[in-house]
Amino acid sequence: MTKKANDKDQDTIKDQVEENIDKAIDEVEKEQAEKSENKEVADEDTSETDKLKEDLQKEKDKFLRLFAEFENYKKRTSKERLELFKTANQDVMIAMLPVLDDFDRALVEINKTEDKNLLKGVELIHNKFRETLKNKGLEPVEVESGDTFDADIHEAITQIPAPNDDLKGKIVDVVERGYRLGERIIRYPKVVTGK
Repeated sequence: MTKKANDKDQDTIKDQVEENIDKAIDEVEKEQAEKSENKEVADEDTSETDKLKEDLQKEKDKFLRLFAEFENYKKRTSKERLELFKTANQDVMIAMLPVLDDFDRALVEINKTEDKNLLKGVELIHNKFRETLKNKGLEPVEVESGDTFDADIHEAITQIPAPNDDLKGKIVDVVERGYRLGERIIRYPKVVTGK
């Protein structure tokens, strides 16, 4: 072979090697560029996923708070309804208390007479009326002479000198009975205290 042909083959091989090296470099650069793009897309996907997770967590928190508020609302309204049912007839009961007082006074006066049939008839009506009110939740506030005065439960209408030292600061007389409806006092007992 001649030197020219040999040089030509070497130049061809050299050109092919350079061409292959350039191709390899281009492929590597292209792969790196693709990896970089994929990484950016992956980073975007990751950041978008994180953002969606945060949004989901916020919505879960909102839902839980709303659910808790609704539960509190249900409890509060059921408690209010229960209280309303207990005291729904409070106005009617308050209106009936003077009638009950009149019955008590009538019984005292009828006891003074000799007519036992009249007394028996009024007692029957009185007991029936009192039991009906009791079944609806009305109860008397028990107060007796000699009890300690409590401003939360009793209404003092006057003070008199105590008949004896034991009644100082205590209840001397009950002028008007008090009543409660359920747990609530609807009329405080009117009392006289000793000083």
